[in-house]
Amino acid sequence: MHPATDNRPALLLAMGPGIGERLLTEAHRTRLTALTRTDPHLVAHDLTDPGPRVTAALAEAEILLTCWGATPLTTEVLDRAPRLRAVVHAAGSVKHHITEACWDRGLRVTSAAAANALPVAEYTLAAILLAGKRVLHSAERYAELRADHAWLAESAAWGNYRRTIGIIGASRIGRRVIELLRPFDFEILLYDPYVTVPPPGAELTDLDQLCARSTVVSVHAPQLPSTYRMIGARQLAAMPDGATLINTARGSLVDETALLPHLRAGRLDAILDVTDPELPPPDSPLYTLPNVLLTPHVAGSLGNELHRMADQALEEVARYGRGEPFAEEVRASDLQHSA
Repeated sequence: MHPATDNRPALLLAMGPGIGERLLTEAHRTRLTALTRTDPHLVAHDLTDPGPRVTAALAEAEILLTCWGATPLTTEVLDRAPRLRAVVHAAGSVKHHITEACWDRGLRVTSAAAANALPVAEYTLAAILLAGKRVLHSAERYAELRADHAWLAESAAWGNYRRTIGIIGASRIGRRVIELLRPFDFEILLYDPYVTVPPPGAELTDLDQLCARSTVVSVHAPQLPSTYRMIGARQLAAMPDGATLINTARGSLVDETALLPHLRAGRLDAILDVTDPELPPPDSPLYTLPNVLLTPHVAGSLGNELHRMADQALEEVARYGRGEPFAEEVRASDLQHSA
């Protein structure tokens, strides 16, 4: 029981249908109830046309706990939330729902991007190691031959020893990938125009040199006007024969029209978790090319990994309640160079 003078902040959950059930365990809901005044089972899916319960909760809310599918917080929505002071986003980018009106009103914003970066980096590490072993090629050949074969002779140019790995973007994910690569015998190149001192173990270089020197190129830059099609015809042509392109960032960063001839010719391999458009058309060759591993945007948090984002978000709620700064605060200026 809480005293009659309950100083816990009021909180409202706001996210897309079905997300709350996947994001929050009963333990999370119990902790939310301890930290805030909230109905942990009330989830607002549409703040532009809320029903009576959501309207009442929004009018009282000091914190919004959001996730994927959250309603953009326009001036109209914020007018219904006069007591709102903070938005705690239990996912990565806040660009989809944090608007200029939020910054104008001085709302504090935090994100679980750091938690979401971990599985993306793990996926990337696995992809890099499998690329070095030419797993796509060897699996196809094995299924084709179904017999003993001179694998040592065929694999003379394969392997992960002293390979050069190119990392594009010193984002949270890019930096975490570099950390995960340190125990291996790799040379690591980094391209990021905003970095002057590279993370330990990485060498700064320009984009064209990175592509020309790397047997694996992994994309971790944000989606910005300046990064649109940054991996274009020149960069792809510079990549060595047999090199692999990995994209777990956004599909728009790669010129897929320029990439396809290299894939069809078998000159390059690709591991693509994101494409442009996000869902390739049914006749896209990316589904069937043997040297392409196409996955449906699963590198980020899914399954029980969502609970890590919930854990981070609830830690931020607890900090707010104690009057402490957010550990992962997002500021308007950050969004100029981040996802």
